[in-house]
Amino acid sequence: MPHISAVSKIDLPDKTKQQDVKEQASQMFSANFPQAHRLMPAFDNTGIVTRNFVKPLSYYAETTTFKQRNDEYIRLSVQYAVQAVEDVITKADISKDDITDLIFISTTGLATPSIDALIINQMHLNPHINRTPVWGLGCAGGVAGVAKANMAAKANPKAVVLLVAVELCSLTLIKNDYSKSNFIGSSLFSDGVVACIVKGDDHQLAGQQLSIKAASSKLYYDSLDVMGWDFSEEGFKVVFSKDIPTFIHQNINADVNEFLDRQGLKLSDIKNFIFHPGGTKVLDAYTDALQIPGDFLNNTRQVMTDNGNMSSVTVLYVLEKFLTTGFEDGYGLMLAMGPGFSSEMVLLDMKN
Repeated sequence: MPHISAVSKIDLPDKTKQQDVKEQASQMFSANFPQAHRLMPAFDNTGIVTRNFVKPLSYYAETTTFKQRNDEYIRLSVQYAVQAVEDVITKADISKDDITDLIFISTTGLATPSIDALIINQMHLNPHINRTPVWGLGCAGGVAGVAKANMAAKANPKAVVLLVAVELCSLTLIKNDYSKSNFIGSSLFSDGVVACIVKGDDHQLAGQQLSIKAASSKLYYDSLDVMGWDFSEEGFKVVFSKDIPTFIHQNINADVNEFLDRQGLKLSDIKNFIFHPGGTKVLDAYTDALQIPGDFLNNTRQVMTDNGNMSSVTVLYVLEKFLTTGFEDGYGLMLAMGPGFSSEMVLLDMKN
């Protein structure tokens, strides 16, 4: 089975206290958004203490164009992706020339040539790398990326797949969008960059072993308006529905159990839950729907507390936390929901 060899995340230099973000949001929204004062507790209800930001907080109070923000997305994505890739190459004990495939995940900026091409150019990686830029999966992209890396490694047992996920959600903020969705988004979303290495069967397992056993994707019909972007002249206008927790509550138990049943497993067989947090209400929906004893989402909660919701990247930060703070031998379940509305799951066999 293909396996995850190493994961490296970036702690961005402009990490900002949630209370400072709340204060600035109050100043930005109050004059033009009558509900702002009443909704301010949303910042406290997230459970977030600090936000991983790619720019100083003052930047987001400035008036910027979509082009200016997107140019920064390209520049900073490459800068921090290269940093993460260099680190994960060292962790995985490989040479950059060993990389056979590069899967790049993002939904928060636009670039053609895609960011993976820019990374290869800057790092002088093998020019024959199989490139797969994946755009638009939102919060589900991190788990989907692992599944796609698994497919590449299954197809070629000699493969060394580099998975890079970059989400600079803060650069999508439209300053003069006074919608409730933008307000709630400004209380949750932040930035993150992560790289991981997935190797095919021909590569020997060493140290912690995370074998990828199976994956599942599901698109829910008639739910296209639950989450996504509404594109305007100003840029990426966030769309997400208050019904997301309800949707998860109604579907996730059956979906998880159906996936595990196909692998001959039960929910009680899962020892490590590597979930994308979404938000407090989403976490509560998982807890209520799955009815698992103990604080099974402790690492997920902690990553969100320390960083905010970094879209696709978040679940890979959760995986990195399991690797650095310890996990229980046995099965691990990666899970995230995203635009479509959709879910992505990956089953891991984890051994210390």
